[in-house]
Amino acid sequence: MTQPPKAPLVQPEPPAALSWADVGVMRKRRDFLAAARARRQAMPSMVVQARRRRQDEPSETAVRIGYTCSKKVGNAVARNRAKRRLREAARLVLPGLARPGWDYVLIGRRDVTAARPFELLKSDLAAALAKVHG
Repeated sequence: MTQPPKAPLVQPEPPAALSWADVGVMRKRRDFLAAARARRQAMPSMVVQARRRRQDEPSETAVRIGYTCSKKVGNAVARNRAKRRLREAARLVLPGLARPGWDYVLIGRRDVTAARPFELLKSDLAAALAKVHG
């Protein structure tokens, strides 16, 4: 008797805790200042600030994120390029590692954020989130 061929063993991907639709953008100065007073983790390509929102703080989304680069990073073109790279890294990394009810601020670094290989940028963000929550 021949047995039917076995299906290959494929490990299903664990579902992401959040989707990108659950992530909002911080726009108010007071939100950035509140994050600056909370937890922070410096990495070679960025600084990550994170804070848990209070229960009474309204928010339309589970997670909020802000991006900033000072003039030390360079001219407007360099700052915008660094922020675009931070946004894309956050889009790929945050849904799996961010926690609902938290605000995150990603701060670009001079000469590094725009030049660092993208895979290292993503791993820096993942490591920073692990340290902030660990």
